[in-house]
Amino acid sequence: MSRLQVVSGKGGTGKTTVAAALALALAREGGRTLLVEVEGRQGLAQLFGAEALPYEERKIAVAPGGGGEVYALAIDAERALLDYLQMFYKLGSAGRALKKLGAIDFATTIAPGLRDVLLTGKACEAVRRKDKTGRFVYDHVIMDAPPTGRITRFLNVNDEVAGLARFGPIHNQAQAVMKVLKSPETAVHLVTLLEEMPVQETADGIAELRRAGLPVGRVVVNMVRPHHLDVDTLRTAAGDHRAEVARALSRAGLGAARRGGPAERLVDPLLAEAAEHAGRVELEREQRAVLDGLGLPTYELPLLGAGMDLAGLYGLAKELRKQTVAE
Repeated sequence: MSRLQVVSGKGGTGKTTVAAALALALAREGGRTLLVEVEGRQGLAQLFGAEALPYEERKIAVAPGGGGEVYALAIDAERALLDYLQMFYKLGSAGRALKKLGAIDFATTIAPGLRDVLLTGKACEAVRRKDKTGRFVYDHVIMDAPPTGRITRFLNVNDEVAGLARFGPIHNQAQAVMKVLKSPETAVHLVTLLEEMPVQETADGIAELRRAGLPVGRVVVNMVRPHHLDVDTLRTAAGDHRAEVARALSRAGLGAARRGGPAERLVDPLLAEAAEHAGRVELEREQRAVLDGLGLPTYELPLLGAGMDLAGLYGLAKELRKQTVAE
């Protein structure tokens, strides 16, 4: 399985939650996974109930079942640029002086392509890093990436730096980053909901990634709600079966089925709910058909009715392992 896994999705689809669950799912059997945040929102810290992540790799969780470890890192473009200046130009204290003067912020603001090189470069460095024995430090690196509408431009750093440098260290850094991003080591997963707009944005994002030559991984359908009614019941809801439903409610002990009786008064709201549920089921069926047409593996994660907490996150990780997304 790819060692760099990039997770993107339309806002509101839960891409950060999926990235965190995927990191837990992969950190099994004693492995080590690095979970990287690049948007500065500290969403990962909130999910794990931890303090704000610093610009350093910190152990944030232990995976269930095998003792694997999840580390997390919030990449800051300014700190990454200071690392870059020290690595290639040995500026040291001079680089820190530039930060105090505001030059670092100015550089990353006026040249957003440079910011993307720094953010993706830090993640790619972690993918390639080895310890003294020659083994990779991390088995997998998971990036909680920008939303689908920006993901291709964010990852396609070669195009971004074309106007900045055609040779030299910046150019070489971009080339090294793209070598990782366009290799089998990388997979870009897109998170969606079974709703028309997120599914359409997912389809558009996949098309853009493919045109850019970036490796598309899987589609993860998040927050899938259960279907409480079978097909026959949904058909009943769509027809005129008021008397039949009233009698069934009466047999269940909910009062008399006569007109105006307790059971009869429940019929209209129940049929309305059933009709709404039937409409949602049909919409989801249509969206699943669209996703099937994309030609990618699709996995589904359930909607957690009580909201997301650490126990729910571990539950989603278990679900991902069951569906082989973490193999």
